[in-house]
Amino acid sequence: MGLMSSILGESGSSRKTDDYVELNADDFETSGADVDRQVRIAQISDTQDVVEIKDAVYDGDIVIADIIRHSTQDRTMEHISDELKQVTNEVGGDIVQKDDDQLIITPSGVGISRDRLGR
Repeated sequence: MGLMSSILGESGSSRKTDDYVELNADDFETSGADVDRQVRIAQISDTQDVVEIKDAVYDGDIVIADIIRHSTQDRTMEHISDELKQVTNEVGGDIVQKDDDQLIITPSGVGISRDRLGR
């Protein structure tokens, strides 16, 4: 299992909050510099959740959004995808759907490769 597979999961698997371990940042040595961007994790349950994701992308953050509750053929999901595509176009970012369970949305200056490493 590769690094990204362990982070994002294998094809067909579903992740739950219990699958992740909370790490205390104080346990790790850092340079103390402020960060310009963050990787944010989101769950899209309905169209209201899109507002926070859009705000994060406008602020320059990368968002990995769990869409497991929606079918990719779901009309609500189509609307959500269209809204998020519009945001990435406005900021010059990128968006991809990973399998059927996640969207990855990036701000300006961050592209997403469509090729998997090691394959």
